Amino acid sequence: METGSPRDTGTAGTGRPAAWGGEEPAWIALPSGLLRMRRLLLVVWLGLLTLATALVPGLLAGPGWAAFALLPLALLIWGWVMLERNWRSWRYAERADDLLISRGVLWRQETVVPYGRMQLVEVTSGPVERHFGLASVQLHTAAAATDATIPGLDPAEAERLRDRLTELGEARSAGL
Repeated sequence: METGSPRDTGTAGTGRPAAWGGEEPAWIALPSGLLRMRRLLLVVWLGLLTLATALVPGLLAGPGWAAFALLPLALLIWGWVMLERNWRSWRYAERADDLLISRGVLWRQETVVPYGRMQLVEVTSGPVERHFGLASVQLHTAAAATDATIPGLDPAEAERLRDRLTELGEARSAGL
């Protein structure tokens, strides 16, 4: 279940409405390695685009046309800042009956995945993620709309979370 939640609705710094009641969960932020990886990818791709945009028009049409390289350079600077804002917005919390995943800068999304509805919990890590020592946890449920991912975790934490979620999922679904 995904719902947008207002940023400040009555509880100091939590972004969670006071009307929801209950105890505030212990939110866990994503490791900074995810931000470093995404920033490196941004610099590599937009750095190459900036270089190509400066060299090709500069050599073919004259040095004045090399000023078009300022566009991808500005995009790189804007992306650098936005990546950090996006990284700071990701967090997750384990509660007694479900897992919460919160993300988003402009449009906040909070995904609630009940343990009893989980069918599969995967830990994945591509070549770039492995180089940075990161892994992602993918949660699959019967309803495709509630599938969720937690990116950029430490591999040990991803495996711990997978094992815990699998154990809780089996315990909750056994009562059905």
